[in-house]
Amino acid sequence: MAIISGGGRRVLHKVKPYVAMIVLQLGYAGMYVVSLATLKNGMNQYVLVVYRNVAAAAVIAPLALWFERKGRPRLTPLIFVKILALAVLEPVLEQNFYYMGGKMTSASFASTLENIIPAITYLMALVLRAEKLNIRRRRGQAKAIGTLVTVAGVIEMVLYKGPVVEFFWYSMGGAHNGDNIAASNGHRSAGRSRWLKGTLMIIGSSSWWSAFLILQANTLKSYPAELTLTVLICSMGAVMGAAVELVVERGSAAPWVIGWDNRLLAPVYSGVVCSGFSYFMQGIVMKERGPVFVSAFSPLCMIMTALMGSFILSEKITLGMLIGAVIIASGLYSLLWGNCQDQEISSQSEAHDSVKISTDQGSRVDDIFTAQL
Repeated sequence: MAIISGGGRRVLHKVKPYVAMIVLQLGYAGMYVVSLATLKNGMNQYVLVVYRNVAAAAVIAPLALWFERKGRPRLTPLIFVKILALAVLEPVLEQNFYYMGGKMTSASFASTLENIIPAITYLMALVLRAEKLNIRRRRGQAKAIGTLVTVAGVIEMVLYKGPVVEFFWYSMGGAHNGDNIAASNGHRSAGRSRWLKGTLMIIGSSSWWSAFLILQANTLKSYPAELTLTVLICSMGAVMGAAVELVVERGSAAPWVIGWDNRLLAPVYSGVVCSGFSYFMQGIVMKERGPVFVSAFSPLCMIMTALMGSFILSEKITLGMLIGAVIIASGLYSLLWGNCQDQEISSQSEAHDSVKISTDQGSRVDDIFTAQL
């Protein structure tokens, strides 16, 4: 029995990261659908951003106060400026751009297009010289080809629509009634200019998020308090988002009124599940299996969002969207493979250096010991 239980524990330990990432992607897919459904039903996007970040800060703040009460570093003026920039990039710019683009397109299209984030991040890192491209190496070729293929997938999705792919639930009643289909912002109901504008908004959102990731990694080196950093970013983002909303809406109080409906569910779900629960789950898995393992599950969210969006929001999925999704996913995995090879070589180099240092130190000790004799 002990052997069986021990083997069962080993299997459970191996399976847990996969289960965690599947649950995480399901949570993100739900956020895409719930948020865009609420926005298309009339909720103000600026208010949604503010409430979402307030909910996230409220959930994470107690955890930050408890777990980081002793090891929290000092907040210098330079770190404060970086946190302020992070708050502008992610809560204010990235979320608002994404919600605007999602309203003009669809949840499934937006989640598919967001798979270009690794490619944009890689290009930004090249420009900032935080990443090097060795085109002579296979891993460098994989990253370059993956980036180009990802961009090609985006272009294909924008230029080619194709026929609507019919799912069996399209013929069912319930959520797929005439009103929902008329309200859907799919390829057929939205004008080409509106769809293109939404695409540019989502690409802009992905660019802001990529810049956020690069600056966040830099900030964590000098301020390694992840929970506190998240609370500060969400709090500052909520304040600045509220200021933006007041300027846009000219001080109107009507958009801020929410009830016990989707207007409350969307910010609470997005803040608690996606900015709270997923934060810990993703962090734990990333420490154990690395960032490449986490990124490899992104296409799963794309599939879940497409299915949920077509069933709940009556979004039409076209052949062009499916082809583009396959192309983008192929480019993503090529890019991730190249990054994985870089990480393996880097870890091997660090291990070699540590062994060399240990050997040199051992030689010095032997020399000292021999001299004393």
